[in-house]
Amino acid sequence: MSKESFVIRSLRVLCLTAFIAALSFAATAQQLTVSAAASLTNAFNDLAPKFEAMKPGVKLRFNYAASGVLLQQVQQGAPVDVFASADQATVARGIEQKVFDADTRRDFARNTVVLIAPAEGASFVTSLQALEAPSVKRIAIGKTATVPVGRYTQEVLEAAGLWSVLAPKFVQADTVRQVLDYVSRGEADAGFVYRTDAAIAGDKVRIVLTAQGHTPVTYPIVVVSDSRQKALARDFIAFLATPPAVEVLARYGFGAP
Repeated sequence: MSKESFVIRSLRVLCLTAFIAALSFAATAQQLTVSAAASLTNAFNDLAPKFEAMKPGVKLRFNYAASGVLLQQVQQGAPVDVFASADQATVARGIEQKVFDADTRRDFARNTVVLIAPAEGASFVTSLQALEAPSVKRIAIGKTATVPVGRYTQEVLEAAGLWSVLAPKFVQADTVRQVLDYVSRGEADAGFVYRTDAAIAGDKVRIVLTAQGHTPVTYPIVVVSDSRQKALARDFIAFLATPPAVEVLARYGFGAP
């Protein structure tokens, strides 16, 4: 056999070996699907490589939306392994309906609700009472039926005696991030979001005040009852309490539960 033929044959063997290894990896790779509240988007995206590095062959897949919408998807049979909500009530409903494993439920983060206004303009928004002014035309809030921040907002405004007064000005949003978009683009004069979302917007919005009078914002996470990756799902939940995960969450403004 010539030297050239030997080299070509060796290259073919190496390519075949690499191809077989790739097929083997694809066959053994595990995918973990996590449905998570929209406010967790940036933090969870940063957490993914850290978890995957600890679990070779595992790939995280995220589905972000309002917590209520995510619950509806699970109820309708969506193939989800882990569910992370921005409120306790949504997870409680899922447990009651047997779509979540109650004994896996853990709180892993907390947040606060803030009133924001566009960084440019709307300087007249300085308090909750200022929202009554005729100059405030549109107030962005999350849909109370499906978006936890919408329910927190309702609690805040009801405590201040302003919910029914301001109702004609409300612009309903499908997620907290949509509320943020409305305000940051100046399409709403004010809105209620989580402090972590306001931080992501940077200099596009300004925080007017920290809201009071609402249920504490804590984030629970739970394994979906129909998950085919329950052991791995539990591992992801446990991972959120480790120092690397806590550091990422804290960097995005989430507090300890």
